[in-house]
Amino acid sequence: MSKRFVLPRLPYGEDALAPVISAQTLSFHHGKHHKTYVDTLNNLVVDTEFEDEALELIITATAGKADRAAIFNNAAQAWNHTFYWNSLTPKAPSQPKGELADKIGGAFGSFDSFKKEWCRAAASIFGSGWAWLVVDNDEVKIAKTRNAEVPFTKGQVPLLTIDVWEHAYYLDYQNRRADYLKAVIDKLLNWEFAAANLEKGEVYHAPAPVEVH
Repeated sequence: MSKRFVLPRLPYGEDALAPVISAQTLSFHHGKHHKTYVDTLNNLVVDTEFEDEALELIITATAGKADRAAIFNNAAQAWNHTFYWNSLTPKAPSQPKGELADKIGGAFGSFDSFKKEWCRAAASIFGSGWAWLVVDNDEVKIAKTRNAEVPFTKGQVPLLTIDVWEHAYYLDYQNRRADYLKAVIDKLLNWEFAAANLEKGEVYHAPAPVEVH
């Protein structure tokens, strides 16, 4: 009996993030793009040392290894998307509170300055990638990764992320990436999820593979 990764359910309905992100975009993004990464990973790890292992372990073990690039890319994208869905919420508080708010204020001067800096950083990614809020040496920072890369292979703890691949926004915004980023940052960020990640101080654990018959 083996185990397989299963596409996690969205933590909200497909239409819950509209009008910032449409139900059509969520349907394609989650139901096709994310699902393809999960399905491809399941096929790639059969009869390897990574069969039945957690996503985080697979990612860490294959990062930077050319002969394992396909496994890394699909595992990391499966993890990234699960983290991204949880980074968004239709009931977003306007801004963080408590320790996280203090850390952001200390690092960027103000919450508004932070939002502008994150938007600029994400908009500047050439091609596909991800924009992150991370903890690095007990300080909150903005990080950028290309393609499927993740911050935790560099020792950073992710708090939130924004998907900057074109499929995340093109149906709704076409080439207006900056408009998508500003709308997400202003209206959808799940600051409670970020605060929980900060409090735990460890990498978020995506759903583990489950037994299949």
